[in-house]
Amino acid sequence: MRSPTSRRQFLHTTAASAAALGLPRFARAEEKAPLFKLSLAEWSLHKALFAKKITHLDFPRIAKSEFGITACEHVNRFWMDKATDAAYVAELKKITEGEGVTNVLIMCDREGDLGDADEAKRRKAVENHHKWVEAAKTLGCHSIRVNARSTGSADEQMDRAADGLRKLCEFAVPLGMNVIVENHGGLSSKGDWLVATIRKVGLKNCGTLPDFGNFVIDKAKGEE
Repeated sequence: MRSPTSRRQFLHTTAASAAALGLPRFARAEEKAPLFKLSLAEWSLHKALFAKKITHLDFPRIAKSEFGITACEHVNRFWMDKATDAAYVAELKKITEGEGVTNVLIMCDREGDLGDADEAKRRKAVENHHKWVEAAKTLGCHSIRVNARSTGSADEQMDRAADGLRKLCEFAVPLGMNVIVENHGGLSSKGDWLVATIRKVGLKNCGTLPDFGNFVIDKAKGEE
């Protein structure tokens, strides 16, 4: 696999040669904006992170230097106790700015079920996510990614998940932040159910983050 530097050198050399041969259309191709802008999910490096070969603060540098990607999707599991540590968040922001890396979102897990059948636990789960919304805001992210996990019938889960999501989205609105749901199994992988749940929330800052690589998205409405 060629390194990002090699690719850049190849494109530069090829474009320069084309210009010398009188092929301006090909030479201009290097100047075109890419069709898609890529971001790197921190989970892609989870083995190295769990093995403590690298730390969360290394992630932005590795994304840029080793993969040539200048946008990061952070995972809260690798800095669970740091969300309210102002100095740590400031250091992370300083690192990303120094690398010229954009912080896109924070993927949030293990903070309780936003659709918990117990109303007190559901409220606590919402509150647990507040610190990640605030950290994401500080870092310049546009969203946090959450799960819509619940129990009960499909309708009960929709009501409970929509309630938790709505309360979290209401907290996020003044901060200009979005709350987006990933298809992580169960009913969240039922396309019709997830769309109906998002609509039931009824807020513009609530949306989805489809994962096409690790979880199936089933168009049929129903239960697992």
